[in-house]
Amino acid sequence: MFKKLVAIEPVSLIPSAENKLELFAEDVVMYTNIPKDDVEIVERIGDADAVLLSYTTQLNRTAIEKCPNIKYIGMCNSLYSPESANVDIIYANSRGITVTGIRDYGDEGVVEYVISELVRCLHGFDQKPWDGVAREITGLKAGIVGLGKSGGMIADALHFFGADISYFARSEKEDAKVKGYRFLPLDELLAESEVICCCLNKNTVLIHAEQFEKMGDKKILFNTGLSPAWDEKPFLKWLEGDNLCYCDTVGALGGEHLLNHPKIRCMQVSTGRTRQAFDRLSEKVLNNLSEFTGITI
Repeated sequence: MFKKLVAIEPVSLIPSAENKLELFAEDVVMYTNIPKDDVEIVERIGDADAVLLSYTTQLNRTAIEKCPNIKYIGMCNSLYSPESANVDIIYANSRGITVTGIRDYGDEGVVEYVISELVRCLHGFDQKPWDGVAREITGLKAGIVGLGKSGGMIADALHFFGADISYFARSEKEDAKVKGYRFLPLDELLAESEVICCCLNKNTVLIHAEQFEKMGDKKILFNTGLSPAWDEKPFLKWLEGDNLCYCDTVGALGGEHLLNHPKIRCMQVSTGRTRQAFDRLSEKVLNNLSEFTGITI
């Protein structure tokens, strides 16, 4: 059991999960606002031996160094790799601090967002139909860039509606091959796909000027990652053509300065943050604590 567990910012746990945190620590402190800087982060952690945080705060080496009692850091958000994390995991591990994160808790809402916006675009609901006449997803050439859990779910959903699926990933995936999805080089995928969905890890940029040239015109581009999958300058040039871009969050888009662009559709909300997602997130955070402490919940 920890002596003191501190959530240094809101961590989106459901109330029943927050109550269960008391099983893991003698003292539990939950902050309800985001710390403004490293100084405030250090003040909040104090002598705590366990820390929880979400994606809105960076816990870097400078702050960790000043909190010698930390044994455990629980990220209540997605952890894909140390390089893309909002915690300096490499330094924390060098100090003997365990860092855990979660994955695959908000993908369902993201899939529904892609299908919803694509259907509205193709059919012309509250807008002109993309092809000038209402069209189904049936027969649509859809390319998925990054076939992880989220990308795979989007591919499956589009395939269910009759889309022709191709994908680019680090390597060909046998389960995708069984489903009839085609593994293509990135440039070839961009050239032949009518709709491209980028489902990449944070800070992964694969689409540069050359790729936008290969992509060409009359394309719909979705980005469901946490950051842009492209370089901004060639992206804006590409948007000058007969193209559209959909992002759910400003982070995925690349900044508020792009919100009013006529070819950009940004919801400005994380579509993965649903009631069910918070349930899954809470369960995974508690399971990580349980595994580290050995305390059964």
